[in-house]
Amino acid sequence: MPRRWVAALACLAALVALACEGGTSASPRPTKSTPSGGPGGIAALGDSISTGFASCLVLTSCERNSWSTGDGLRVQSHYRRLLDQNSAIRGKAYNHARPGARADALEGQAQAAVRDRADYVTVLIGANDICRGGVDAMTSVTQFRADVDRGLRVLRTGRPKARVLVVSIPDLYRLWEVGHGDARAARAWRRGICPALLANATSTAPADKARRAAVRDRIDAYNAQLVAACRAYGSRCRHDGGAAHKVRFNLDLLNPLDWFHPNATGQGRLAEVTWRSSGLAD
Repeated sequence: MPRRWVAALACLAALVALACEGGTSASPRPTKSTPSGGPGGIAALGDSISTGFASCLVLTSCERNSWSTGDGLRVQSHYRRLLDQNSAIRGKAYNHARPGARADALEGQAQAAVRDRADYVTVLIGANDICRGGVDAMTSVTQFRADVDRGLRVLRTGRPKARVLVVSIPDLYRLWEVGHGDARAARAWRRGICPALLANATSTAPADKARRAAVRDRIDAYNAQLVAACRAYGSRCRHDGGAAHKVRFNLDLLNPLDWFHPNATGQGRLAEVTWRSSGLAD
């Protein structure tokens, strides 16, 4: 074989070897289909608000409309927003919130989130600690804080790198303000919905006014404890800065069955204002 042919074959072999090692390629490498990083799964802890209760026009949970983990098209939930960022979390939305849950349920819900290996956990709790039979039946501020701390401790121990978003309790007193003059709402509330606040909704008697004021003050006290609990948790916890509580909602954001829980539009509004505080929006 002529010497120039030998040299050409050697050169060709070198090029083939280089391509096999990744130095060049006949076609471009495939790009990743999703951005790297971000939560590997999301879990919701809390009460009926986070289950989307009554948002499907039935007085039961409707998790597809949950502001946190919902996968329905009517609500741009935190889960759907994360899915837009990273398709790898598809199917990794876990809702452990339960209607009627009070802060003392957080510990068990947090244990479930740890088992799920959730990397992002939302916490919205407190309405049922308020909505008892009366002011004296409400969970004490000290007990509320202890219950919240116990739940957060489970997350910090079991998923120390997970992000946690603690959401403020919505302004239930505003619910009375915007609804007590509406005959439909007042009629629904007479069925026993949040009696500590909404019993005798149209009454102007001093005792009823004092009771509502006590409920408003207790919500403020709970919200202050949620801020402090998140601060004590450490840098992996964010508080919504009162975003949920500051929403100036009206009856258009409530379902027309109990005039208490958010409808799908209300769930979407809650998702929007809390997402800004999550640290995941950028």
